[in-house]
Amino acid sequence: MAVSDESHQAGLLHHVEIYCADLKVTAEFWGWFLGLLGYSVYQEWPGGRSYRLGPTYLVFVQAEQRFCHEPYHRCRPGLNHLAFHAASRQQVDEVTELLRSRGVRILYEDRHPYAGGPGCYAVYFEDPDRMKVELDAPDQVTLAV
Repeated sequence: MAVSDESHQAGLLHHVEIYCADLKVTAEFWGWFLGLLGYSVYQEWPGGRSYRLGPTYLVFVQAEQRFCHEPYHRCRPGLNHLAFHAASRQQVDEVTELLRSRGVRILYEDRHPYAGGPGCYAVYFEDPDRMKVELDAPDQVTLAV
């Protein structure tokens, strides 16, 4: 019996939808960052935009103004952060410098790039709504095995 590609995707994350305070600012930021990781624009409409890589996509939607008075905070119940695989430590370093050149806030700067612990080489930063984002390099020990 032939197995379809869709059955290989069972259980994988399909998409994540995130409401934002300013779609224009969010789309510029996330379009830039996700483009570095190989994502491309998947869907566009007046109130949103999505970016896709393989079977997974991220959706950003303009929140209604009546809900924008309460800013996002990652320590409240709900999403804490989004973490992405980097291709290498070099990519983490390159993206870190690009983020700095854009004035993006790097989190845990005093422990960068090991803020996640000795075996974690990553950069943590904030998107325009202050949602935490992580770009994590492959584990060097795992790769050597």
